Amino acid sequence: MTLQFEDKIVLVTGASRGIGYAVSLAFAREGAHVIAVARTEGALEELDDAIKAAGGSATLVPLDLTDYEGVDRLGAAIYERWGRLDVLIGNAGDLGVISPIGHVQPKDWHKAMDINVNANWRLLRSMDPLLRASDAGRAVFVTSGAAQKCNPFWGPYAVSKAALEALVKTYAAESADTNVRANLLSPGPMRTAMRAKAMPGEDPETLPHPDEIAGLFLEMSHMDFTDNGVTRRFTPK
Repeated sequence: MTLQFEDKIVLVTGASRGIGYAVSLAFAREGAHVIAVARTEGALEELDDAIKAAGGSATLVPLDLTDYEGVDRLGAAIYERWGRLDVLIGNAGDLGVISPIGHVQPKDWHKAMDINVNANWRLLRSMDPLLRASDAGRAVFVTSGAAQKCNPFWGPYAVSKAALEALVKTYAAESADTNVRANLLSPGPMRTAMRAKAMPGEDPETLPHPDEIAGLFLEMSHMDFTDNGVTRRFTPK
């Protein structure tokens, strides 16, 4: 049986839990070698155990994405080992604080922008040559309906996700004449730690599990998926 991503190199950020964990495992089951990036080494090791149990392989990268020089070193290491990157999944994100704009502390504002925007720009900057070296480079970044809704008190998250969308769509336009395609995926409410932090009174059992969205990430990362600069929204079955 031919696997969808056999021998493909896939980088996933925020890979140690939630959506990133589910997506990493799904790619590994389809034959990809997963470069799993997250801050927590112990959680990455748990993911590695699950990937090995599924017959897959992974490279673990304990890295805070705001270590921008570390992101550049990662790009160089991928080039030296594989010479290309087939799929980039920009999943890591920061909720920020739920607060009136005027009450947001500068450190909290900068943290949301650093993780949700600046880190993804650094990823694109470092991984662009590697994606172009692939037969069909694909980049999928996680966004949110908050970018359009602009609900009260969600300023840092909404603004940073809106900036991320502009970043990815600009990159997609610049890549239109290449073999690279870049798109956005909006998961909607999902059973994750970030959602629990944002909505502490919500019953998580009423929400879709991250496993349910993994297939959409795989679809948007496949060489046959040629849309560019679009936003897909997950609809639970």
